[in-house]
Amino acid sequence: MRLILLGPPGAGKGTQAQRIVEKHGIPQLSTGDMLRAAVTAETEVGKRAKAVMDAGNLVSDEIVNAIVSERIDQPDCANGFILDGYPRTLVQADAVEVMLKQKGLALDVAIELAVDDSAMVGRILHRAEEARAAGQPVRKDDNAEIYADRLRAYYKSTAPLIGYYHAKGKLKSIDGMASMDQVTGEIENILSAL
Repeated sequence: MRLILLGPPGAGKGTQAQRIVEKHGIPQLSTGDMLRAAVTAETEVGKRAKAVMDAGNLVSDEIVNAIVSERIDQPDCANGFILDGYPRTLVQADAVEVMLKQKGLALDVAIELAVDDSAMVGRILHRAEEARAAGQPVRKDDNAEIYADRLRAYYKSTAPLIGYYHAKGKLKSIDGMASMDQVTGEIENILSAL
């Protein structure tokens, strides 16, 4: 199964992705992790990415697409994967579709974790309070101002993917405000129907 989890920052995509990894044994493909691995392995595309990053620039879609394509070819992706943090834009979504088609593959489902934005701010602040109470470091993005910036960026660039995958008949939307276990159960229902 090949899938993507959609939803704003803090919606629980990372938690749910880990649960899918554990249950189904498919890798979670994080673009950040893949970039670092390609740079460390000194692959051709990794060398290109390193040069761009060393110059202080953002890595282009072309380079990210090449890194994702290389990663999908690895043996642990034979039974599927979860795309994490990619695609983030409509241009990237089109590129993923073309890339998968060239490999004789297709995305099976895009699962949206639908959440209430104002409740998400409370969730983020609560997470920060819990971390402080436990003596753990607080994530730098666990404050209302930074979260609002991240949310605006999500709605500007990534939220259009919801309509994109809906139009392709690939979108399944679930209540991301439910408990973690309820969300996991809904995701499992979707995956078992594939």
